[in-house]
Parts: sequence; structure tokens; C-alpha cells
Amino acid sequence: MAQHLEGDWLELATSGGNSIMVLKAAHPRARRLRLTITTKGARVSYPHGTHPAQVSAFLRSHADWLEQKLGELNLIIKPLPPLRMGHATEFPLRGETATLDWAEGPYPRIEACDGGLTLVIPRPHTRALPIARGLLASHLESLIRRDVSRWLAGYVPQLGLAPTALKIRPMKSLWGSLDTRDRINLDLALALAPPVALRYVLAHELCHLKVRNHSPRFWAQVEHLFPDWREQRDWLRQHGAILKAELDRLIGDVAD
Repeated sequence: MAQHLEGDWLELATSGGNSIMVLKAAHPRARRLRLTITTKGARVSYPHGTHPAQVSAFLRSHADWLEQKLGELNLIIKPLPPLRMGHATEFPLRGETATLDWAEGPYPRIEACDGGLTLVIPRPHTRALPIARGLLASHLESLIRRDVSRWLAGYVPQLGLAPTALKIRPMKSLWGSLDTRDRINLDLALALAPPVALRYVLAHELCHLKVRNHSPRFWAQVEHLFPDWREQRDWLRQHGAILKAELDRLIGDVAD
């Protein structure tokens, strides 16, 4: 396995022909080398003063595990291109590949067009990126709310129960949750997924209004409300990490 340093990244060329980028980070409280995997990719942390050769040897010793886990998450890919002012980029939107483009105008806004979205940003562009991220977050939330409001009209009468509120925000690992006050939380990244996947997550959380655990009784309720739940659950397991990474590059830390 060959490797070379590039800034704070270590690029690993595997025997399987894949190229894996591992973020290197010294940690002031670290007592040992540690390898973690998130939706953003692989990260190795180590105590200050660790020799680079030790880091490389540690990664080589975990190469097979690293390639397997990143493969399971569909993350053996080059890092996603950052969102850059004036540079068009492709991204997933409602399960389709869309184009995100830029234009100038008198006030900030986002326009839906055939095949994607256009971010309209006025001059000067000193705060263009934060404004663009905020516009994207708001637009994605509006897409989810539009779908959810339509589906709730059919689900609530079937259940005889309704959530007290709906909150949409980026979620690191979950797709949705139901809190103790019967408020449903949905991951903003679901706006990037096919609407049927969003609908499954909504049905899942609605069923928790009746059954608070994942017992057979709960899954029977999901089956009744949304018979195709298995297919959508499996789709999210396969593609979810990429969606969460895409959302992160689009909106960054705009919302929580």
C-alpha cells in the first residue's frame, strides 16, 4: 500500500485499486492512535509528538478494516467538492441528480428551475457563502414540510393520533425521532432522498405515537401504514451516508 502526505490528509492507495483519504489530526488529550469513520470519511487522531511513520504504520495495519467499513458506507470516494461561489455543482435532490447554479440579483433568493436550483446573490459577495447556505437550508426544509403536510392528512385519521409539532434539522446519525412531547424530528438530508424514503421515515415516527419501542407490534403498525418500509429502510442504509455528507457540504453548520 503506497501512501503520500498531502496537507492534513493521508492518501492511501489500496490493493483493491481504491484511493482512501484519511484526515490526520493531533489531539491534545489523545493517549493513543485512534481511527474513526463518520459520514465525512475516515479520520485518524493521535497524541502530539507522534512520528508520521507511526501514523502510516497504524493505518496500514487497519487497511482491510478501513476499506471494508468505508465500502459499507459507500464512502470510498474522493472528498466531495466544496460549495464555491459562482461554481455550478451537481447534488442529489429528491432522489434525482440536480444542478446548483449561481446568478446575481438585487436580493438573495433561490429559484427552482428545470434540472435544479439557482442561487441568486447580490453584490458585494463578501457573505455570499453563508447566505447561500441559509437559502439552501430553508428551501430544503420547505420541500420536506410540503410533502409531510400532504401525507399527514392521510395518516393521522388512520392512526387516530397526531404529532404536536414537526422540527426539521440536520441529524448526525438518525433519520427521525419522536420526543416525549410527541414532537417529530426529521433529518434535513431527507430532502435529498427520493420522496418515498422521506415518507417511510415519517410513517416510522408516526407509528411511535402508538408504540414507543421497536417490538413486533411496532413493525406490524409500520407494515399497516407503509407496506414498502423494508425497501426504503434498506435504501437509506445503503445511500444514507452519502446524503448526509452532501447535506453537510451544502449547508455546513447553518442549522442544527
